[in-house]
Amino acid sequence: MPAITETIDISRKPAEVFSYVTDPTHLPEWQESAVSVRKIGDAPLAVGSKVAVTRRLGKREFTSTMQVIELEPPRHWHVHGIDGPVRGDIQGTIEPLDDGERSRLTLSLDFEGHGIGKALVPLVVRPHVRKEMPRDEMILKGILESGSTA
Repeated sequence: MPAITETIDISRKPAEVFSYVTDPTHLPEWQESAVSVRKIGDAPLAVGSKVAVTRRLGKREFTSTMQVIELEPPRHWHVHGIDGPVRGDIQGTIEPLDDGERSRLTLSLDFEGHGIGKALVPLVVRPHVRKEMPRDEMILKGILESGSTA
């Protein structure tokens, strides 16, 4: 199945969008299913960095480890799940608009199922994400455009 891809224009500079969206501690602020995030290690975010993300899907919560595999500020990043039955693969791209005063954010999300995850991905996970992702991007847009971020 193809990746789920959503694009949204945000009235903030690419570096500001990149800084916020790639800071994993912000995920619960703008992603409906994200319950909590814990960085693994103390080093600044870089290729190889890992975070443990707890998500709620229905009444269940599950935690998975995500690892940064590409980080090219302020334009692109790629994060991949490395454990659990459902492993997300997220790529983000930011294009400058209006001489760099605005940004076009594109998020692309795909999944690998392992064990029971092979059944969960097409039956539960993908339909849930198709509904949640556009809402998440609208929340993100609202946060960034409100100027409440540093």
